[in-house]
Amino acid sequence: MEQQEHKRRVRYKGTHPRKFEEKYKELDPSKYKDDVEKIIKSGKTPAGMHISICVNEILDFLQIKPGQVGYDATLGYGGHTQKMLECLEGKGHMYATDVDPIESEKTKARLASLGYGEDILTIRRMNFAEIDKVAPNEKFDFVLADLGVSSMQIDNPERGFTFKADGPLDLRLDPTSGVTAAERLKELSYNEIAGMFVENSDEPYAERIAREIRRVLNKGDKIETTKQLYAVVAQSLSFLPEKERKDAVKKSCQRTFQALRIDVNSEFEVLYAFLDKLPSVMKSGGRIAILTFHSGEDRLVKKAFKEGLRNGIYSDVAKDVIRPSAEECFNNPRAHSTKMRWAIVK
Repeated sequence: MEQQEHKRRVRYKGTHPRKFEEKYKELDPSKYKDDVEKIIKSGKTPAGMHISICVNEILDFLQIKPGQVGYDATLGYGGHTQKMLECLEGKGHMYATDVDPIESEKTKARLASLGYGEDILTIRRMNFAEIDKVAPNEKFDFVLADLGVSSMQIDNPERGFTFKADGPLDLRLDPTSGVTAAERLKELSYNEIAGMFVENSDEPYAERIAREIRRVLNKGDKIETTKQLYAVVAQSLSFLPEKERKDAVKKSCQRTFQALRIDVNSEFEVLYAFLDKLPSVMKSGGRIAILTFHSGEDRLVKKAFKEGLRNGIYSDVAKDVIRPSAEECFNNPRAHSTKMRWAIVK
């Protein structure tokens, strides 16, 4: 029998590893709890790990009781799902969905290792726009939808969600289907790109960035990596005074990537379908909590809840958004833009 060559684990290079794949301690939080706790206490999110947002606020509102049936529309790392399962105390059932084939399998295994098997948790790899097909014979007592992108996706350069590290300009939540952000840019005209940036992220320099993207592509150059798109945005804002340029480029890049991600994954269309079907899968008195992370999402949720209240579908809806505490925002900087809205079915 041929002996396999022993491969040593990748070690930190120096004291602060820069590459995502080298951060083995942070990427395995259950094994290196002390290291992860230090990172969180310093006000940072460990690489490849998602910290659930507004957990206490969500649980306070949902008022989950043992024996109920619930649905987590966006499984992600499974942090919210786990807390909701704990409230069920082994009675009732949770359903959860996610389109990401990579992270959903990891989360399923993680939750199973904690004792949450298929007897109490059903995970389906499907889009939450198909909420009516998740459990056709069930009505839900409570539903949670966390519309944010998981940290595992953001931190991994291979997924193309961040301009902080170079990687393919992908941005698909499900990397097995659809077109990448790079392919999408090639398809769109100047007017379509500018319109997308305004509609999806309220980008103030939408026309300048769209013009530069089309100029680069029209002369035959490529925009296929995250750093290439960053360079295009930086060039389009080169007219700004140097002292304000760096911050402006960073913010415009964040909005540009957000707008592309929303477009590539048809996020607004998905949310429309979800909000439209939501009341039909709820029990009377059922509770719904939705976390949004930018104004476009929040406007859609607010409008749907207000219309539902006016039409007698909901008995009560949130008058104001609920935001994470200052302490939570310090411990998890990615919580800053979070808004929570809720509704109760009549």
